[in-house]
Amino acid sequence: MLKFQNKTILVTGSGTGIGQAITKKFVENGASAIILGRRKEPLEETAEMLEEIIKDKQSNATVKIFAGVDVSDEKAVTGMFDALKSENVNLDVVVNNAGVSGPVTCFVHAPLDDFRSTVDIHLTGTFWTSVQALKVMKEGAKIITISTFFAEERPLEQRPYRFRSPYTASQGAKNRLVEAMSWELLEKGVMSIGTNPGPVHSDRIYKTVYPKAASEFLRVSGFEDLSPSEVETANNEIIGLLGEDDETIKAGIKSAAEKLGKPETTLTNLLDKVKSIAEKIQKNTSTMIPDQQFLSQEQVATTVLTLADDEQAKILNGKIIPGDRVFYPVKSHIRSSVPKAEKNNLDGKRFIFGGMSPSEQSVSSWYSSITSMIEEKGGQSETSADFDLAIHITGNLPDFSKLTELSRDEWDKLVDQFINTPAKWTQHALNDFVPGGSDDPRKFKDAKGRIVIIGPALPAGKKISGHERAKVEVFRGLLRPFVTTVNQELSDVLKSNVRVFLILPGTVDGKEPKDENIVNTINYLVSDEAGSSSEVIFCPDETR
Repeated sequence: MLKFQNKTILVTGSGTGIGQAITKKFVENGASAIILGRRKEPLEETAEMLEEIIKDKQSNATVKIFAGVDVSDEKAVTGMFDALKSENVNLDVVVNNAGVSGPVTCFVHAPLDDFRSTVDIHLTGTFWTSVQALKVMKEGAKIITISTFFAEERPLEQRPYRFRSPYTASQGAKNRLVEAMSWELLEKGVMSIGTNPGPVHSDRIYKTVYPKAASEFLRVSGFEDLSPSEVETANNEIIGLLGEDDETIKAGIKSAAEKLGKPETTLTNLLDKVKSIAEKIQKNTSTMIPDQQFLSQEQVATTVLTLADDEQAKILNGKIIPGDRVFYPVKSHIRSSVPKAEKNNLDGKRFIFGGMSPSEQSVSSWYSSITSMIEEKGGQSETSADFDLAIHITGNLPDFSKLTELSRDEWDKLVDQFINTPAKWTQHALNDFVPGGSDDPRKFKDAKGRIVIIGPALPAGKKISGHERAKVEVFRGLLRPFVTTVNQELSDVLKSNVRVFLILPGTVDGKEPKDENIVNTINYLVSDEAGSSSEVIFCPDETR
């Protein structure tokens, strides 16, 4: 008997790539499949392939298609699971696989709408699919979420992924969401497991992500006599020519040259350079793997199949399985204490608060206390764009029982509070520090400024459960990789002295956070020493 005979799986983003490979692996082992995605044609082609496998295996499996389902679309996802419930379908495995590359550019240059949509697909899509799937999941079912090794595998390990800030933010939160759901779904008998496959052979990497990253390097560093905006415009016209035959490339270059009013030789050289850098990125990544081989999509599928095994799932419930084999040297980005400053660095510093209104209940007490303490140290509160220090307070997580019991509106408000608003505000502050820097990255070189985000505190009290901490970590998990990635871009790519820091109050043992620890940390963060340190995340209350 086939291992998953009489089982039903649902895989998001299953028309192509890894999602298709996962579905294929389960069907080969007897499972019925529900496949979904935004485009109908690849889903129909996948369904035909799966039907052939079912026929060959002589199993009793079936294939069902839901086309036009974007996992970020509340109505589409809700409607799909309502339809399955009405048909008395029971799911044994749900695989959260759907994803997009998102904007591949320095955060300061990233369109905020694209930032938000990337988070919506990766994080909110995973959340809402998991919540709605519970309608048709029985005891013993599994939710398996695919994340990435570029973010954080553990809260204290950060792997910045330059040019991919919304991607890293949402992936970091997904890892922590897997953990939180394992607590919340215990009573239902549903297990939650994550896996970070690492680099995988796929057209998306070779034809989009790597070339787009190469294009962004050239926009920042410059190319021949083209301005940064001209490099970007030109690459948008010619990057799709990569991998095409010589005649197609020649015709495409000629058309782009006429459209842009640039010499064909310049655009040919630009395309060659993009290709060269993209290949270098790929090679550099492969050299961090012992056998220098990326995983195949089938190998990822085999991993997911293994995680869906009843006995394995019981052992691994709540775990993030690092499927990648990449040796990625990680600098120390987190400090768990109040950093010591040799002097009062806040004296004469002009500071401004932004983002949420100071009147908001969740931030009002912090706002008043921190403002007062900074002013006592000689800081000057500003309301104009002329400032040295910008501070944003996210506020704490509101009181609720379970994430998986939230409405979609409640969830969306939390995502806005803990990533979309901080990101919008950070980008505005960066543009205030470096006017025009979004379009001309050369202006960031040697520019100075400090941005501090104060994130949600861990819950305080004597009897704090792991679940209560896990809920907060989902949203702290958004901010940690975001800040780490943005700082890598500022320091390593833009050669700037502007920095973005994150302060996370509270302690794991439930002690009350101290405002003076926050202010003393800020006093250090405005120093020159802080600007040259790799530490960008501070947990000032976590002292021994």
